[in-house]
Amino acid sequence: MPSRRKSGSAKRRTFDVINPTTEKALATYPILTAPQVRTKVGAAREAFRSWSRLDPKERAAYLLRFAEILRKHKDTYAETMTLEMGKVIREAVAEVEKCAWAAEYFAENGPGFLQPEIVATDAMRSYVAFHPRGVLGSIMPWNFPMWQIVRFAVPALIAGNTVVVKPASASPQSALNLGEAFREAGFSDGTFQVVVGDRSTASALIDSPVSLVSLTGSVGTGVQVAQQAAKHLKKAILELGGSDPFIVADDADLDAAAKGAVAGRFVNTGQSCIAAKRFLVVDSVAKEFTAKFVEQVRTLRVGDPLRPTTDIGPLVNEAQREEIEGQVKDAVRKGARVEVGGKRVAGPGWFYEPTVLSRVTKTMRVLHEETFGPVAPILVVPDLDAAVREANDSEFGLGASLWTQDLKRAERLVRQIESGMVFVNGVVKSDPRMPFGGVKHSGIGRELSRYGLLEMVNIKTVEIFPAHSTQAAIQKNTE
Repeated sequence: MPSRRKSGSAKRRTFDVINPTTEKALATYPILTAPQVRTKVGAAREAFRSWSRLDPKERAAYLLRFAEILRKHKDTYAETMTLEMGKVIREAVAEVEKCAWAAEYFAENGPGFLQPEIVATDAMRSYVAFHPRGVLGSIMPWNFPMWQIVRFAVPALIAGNTVVVKPASASPQSALNLGEAFREAGFSDGTFQVVVGDRSTASALIDSPVSLVSLTGSVGTGVQVAQQAAKHLKKAILELGGSDPFIVADDADLDAAAKGAVAGRFVNTGQSCIAAKRFLVVDSVAKEFTAKFVEQVRTLRVGDPLRPTTDIGPLVNEAQREEIEGQVKDAVRKGARVEVGGKRVAGPGWFYEPTVLSRVTKTMRVLHEETFGPVAPILVVPDLDAAVREANDSEFGLGASLWTQDLKRAERLVRQIESGMVFVNGVVKSDPRMPFGGVKHSGIGRELSRYGLLEMVNIKTVEIFPAHSTQAAIQKNTE
């Protein structure tokens, strides 16, 4: 939570950003008030007047320059992410590159996505138009502090909207860096705005005259945001996390599956909505898969995330480490066996060892809660049908990963798995070309691809009749 301080004789609410590797403060930021948020939204509304009138191809040129700026400063931006929230530097650099890719993708494809769709009706001319909605608000988390913002902002901007982002209090500078990149690329100051602060700042953004609110966060926060947005009849796009199953069939390539399990579970130190969180392994291959998986986990290097050889950095804060620690202790108390890891790392920093748990049962928290850290619970199931039942026995439905060499069987199982995304013989990941989102408590709406862009526009029906036949058309439609 943000800390509160006094500045001079007047009270000025501020918060510190703490480096999770050193546990020392990096910087202090102001908590913006509701009037300050309204001022930022007002600037975005003013910028919308000119930005929305540009041809999409003109807006695309700005996004291409933005991608160039991201690559120009990628080392600086990556280091900021690592210092703020502990992402290992190798992954941080890749995140900046992915942001640039998304900007290029929507610059190249967005104008086509926004072309009117001709529809044959009784009218002389009829089509579906895709027009901007206005100022869009976004409340974003700390775990992918640049990517989460960019994957919302870039399609919103190519569609002609302007954007106001409230970043997590753990990673404000990463968002401010994006603002600097947009300005360097030639965007006007009001087109992309950042409001830093705490929950009161986010609440003020929802209450401000934005036309849409997008949130990536917890289920509880999503419910609160949806309720608050509904009071103003505002659309809400919600990405609320997941407990993704990682299913290993009896015919899976176990070497590939074990490698995929490491990548899918331990990316970003396990702090990812789409990380593999429940390993459902068919009994006949469980022992061999577990051995191969554990062998690879033992090679992961925990340490300073600024070192290029580090694989596992710190968790974002002590509360997150305590949550993971509590989930592991609960599992062990109920009979789980720690195959590797299972404890915090001594010394400064909020580190926790990469952990694999076997002999896991459904009574354990690691299976029915989202584990947001480097912990992999393995549940042995008798067959694939049982694996699918277990996969679906969750309040979440974001992603799923299925490992099998029988692709026909995989296609059948894909239809049965209750999730927004299924990857066969691959690790779940976001891709600008494909829609991202889930079902059940994992959220509402989609991000990325054409489908994500269309969440952010006014889908307008247009029918045009010759002037002399207007009365006839009216008569026909009212009979």
